[in-house]
Amino acid sequence: QVQLVESGGGLVQAGGSLRLSCAASGRTFISYTMGWFRQAPGKEREFVSAISWSGGVTYYADSVKGRFTISRDNAKNTINLQMNSLKPEDTAVYYCAAGSTRRLTSLKNEYDYWGQGTQVTVSS
Repeated sequence: QVQLVESGGGLVQAGGSLRLSCAASGRTFISYTMGWFRQAPGKEREFVSAISWSGGVTYYADSVKGRFTISRDNAKNTINLQMNSLKPEDTAVYYCAAGSTRRLTSLKNEYDYWGQGTQVTVSS
């Protein structure tokens, strides 16, 4: 089993930056593909970014490409999401997810474990 806990959310002005972290624990963390999703009120949960188990391959949604950077530190059992040039439309609850497929995927149904979420609010 994998347990995930997000942190680092908050309130920032448009154009600002935040760095989200996800602390993971469990027997299979090292072999999991990890990702970030987000969900705004009244909307479906959407893919943000994913990273392979080795950290060598990353994948980004078009909406965040060039602004967000995902990273993984297996020694510390964490993944991070550096968010720069934030826009009001980035406002959402951000969720960390772990998938046992061991490949990059943007499909939320292919992720097996989810954190509780952390709120990101970007003011205009």
